[in-house]
Amino acid sequence: MTPLEYDRTHIWHPYASLANPPKVRLAERGEGLELVLADGRRLIDGVSSWWCVAHGYNNPAIVEAVRRQSERLCHVMFGGFTHDCAIELAERIASFTPAGLNKVFFADSGSISVEVAVKMAIQYQHAKGRPGRCRMAALKGGYHGDTACAMALSDPDGMHVLFRGMMPRHFFLSKPDRGLDGLAEWTREFERLVDEHDGEIAGVICEPVLQAANAMNFYPAEYLAEMRRICDTHDIVLVFDEIAAGLWRTGPRWAHERAAVSPDVMCIGKALTGGHISLAATVASEKLADVISSGPVSAFMHGPTYMANPLACAAANASLDLFSRYDYGAKAERIERAFKEGLVRAMALPNVKDVRIMGAVGVIEVERLPAREDMDRVIDETGVWLRPFANFIYSMPPLVAGEKAVGRICDALVAMAALPPGPETGGDFHE
Repeated sequence: MTPLEYDRTHIWHPYASLANPPKVRLAERGEGLELVLADGRRLIDGVSSWWCVAHGYNNPAIVEAVRRQSERLCHVMFGGFTHDCAIELAERIASFTPAGLNKVFFADSGSISVEVAVKMAIQYQHAKGRPGRCRMAALKGGYHGDTACAMALSDPDGMHVLFRGMMPRHFFLSKPDRGLDGLAEWTREFERLVDEHDGEIAGVICEPVLQAANAMNFYPAEYLAEMRRICDTHDIVLVFDEIAAGLWRTGPRWAHERAAVSPDVMCIGKALTGGHISLAATVASEKLADVISSGPVSAFMHGPTYMANPLACAAANASLDLFSRYDYGAKAERIERAFKEGLVRAMALPNVKDVRIMGAVGVIEVERLPAREDMDRVIDETGVWLRPFANFIYSMPPLVAGEKAVGRICDALVAMAALPPGPETGGDFHE
């Protein structure tokens, strides 16, 4: 049995069936924007390995930082110990996040950072003498991860409906419109919700400006300002999930900067280590941390085994050094311009509903995805790796991608969007 045959019959891949597994490609190494396959073919990665490989594959500075750290300390439990890499990273994160957000909890994945943020919101309300406030409000169309609490906060009609019975019940607000026409009514809906359930809601969570893996929805920053105002009025914890949108993916360093407001808690991950090792962080305000720490249960009740892993912290420090050293805002603007030039032609295609672009995110929304085998053929023919889902053919390339590479990605996106629609079911990929 060949390695690929064993993989096909024994290994589950994300959102895939063992009975009818999708095609997979045997990756051998990564070089810059490209994945090199075992058969020698090269693919430009148009989705940054799920949006995390910001600086390209095997970035020399990050690889060297991890190598040096591996010679000193690969792991140590964070209960009872600390280490230089974690301390340096916490200081760097505090310098990257809005003023006042400087209390850092290290998590081992984005989903876990969301779970931590929710526990912070609930423990904050408990410390305030409001133990009944133990539910969250979230947005329809959102996605926050695959762990139980994160699933429960994601779109209730999205990819996790199968597990609805096991999830805690939260409140959901309408998906924000792409324009401002619906803002007033959405705000009234939010105000009615918190007025009616004031004694139950601990916090509100959203992906600021970009709802990614469930909707590929871009919405105005004015929604964030209304969230901040209402949360302040009711002493509700505001959580921004910047895992996908943060670190220049939508243009500015943080997506919420478009609104000139700050959250009480922020979740970061993905590009934090430049896609080299899994690491995330939940960053809280001084006010929230002080309230939790003075409550009847003063210890914050969470602690992953691999919390603040030294190798991951070393990778993150090197990644944030790259973000500090170079103008990534300009890189995102360059990608945005290239998307605008390369994707406009897709609007003339019969299967295309919409084309939308924000920063280093380009999305073609189609009526129905093409058949899986047709999309695979485009990937092989263009040498560009894409992973469509639902009815979205999209790209979030490494932020270091140049105009020529983005042009090739655009050609592949348009070629895929030009394919005939596939079957009603079974023809889509899921994130």
